Formats: sequence, C-alpha cells, structure tokens
Amino acid sequence: MSTLELLRERLAVLQAESIAIEDESHRHAGHAGARDGGHFVLDIVAPVFAGKTTVARHRLVYDAVGDLMRGKIHALAINARAPGEV
Repeated sequence: MSTLELLRERLAVLQAESIAIEDESHRHAGHAGARDGGHFVLDIVAPVFAGKTTVARHRLVYDAVGDLMRGKIHALAINARAPGEV
C-alpha cells in the first residue's frame, strides 16, 4: 500500500468531508530527510476541527497518522479546517 493510501486510511477516523493530499517528495530530492520518508501537504476539512485551535487540530491529525510520522512521512504540512471555514 502506498503512503498516500495509508494516509487516507488513517485519516478516515476523523470523518472528513474532504481530504486532499499532495506528495511533494520530488521537490526535496537530495535533502537528508527525503531518504527516510516523503514530504506531503494535507488539506482536510472535518467537523471534528470546529472550535479547536490550530495546535489541537494538528494533534488530531498526528494522532490519526500515528507511526507513519516516524517512517514513511518525513514532513507533513497541515491545513485543517472546520466546514464553516472553507
């Protein structure tokens, strides 16, 4: 299973209305961290983010992604919004 598929599978727990993931690993070729994992940009809209701070939203994402952050993912840029913020 690809890292993108794993990300989508793990993020399903957040019951998002929309998820867009861009793999930017190719832009980091030669960077030391690029050997250990990919670089991704996540745009996610989910009701669970309503009323939460940016830090709390990112924690929810990191909790869902779990161990992928210690292997398959080197960097994850997160844009997490509640439905009314789109």
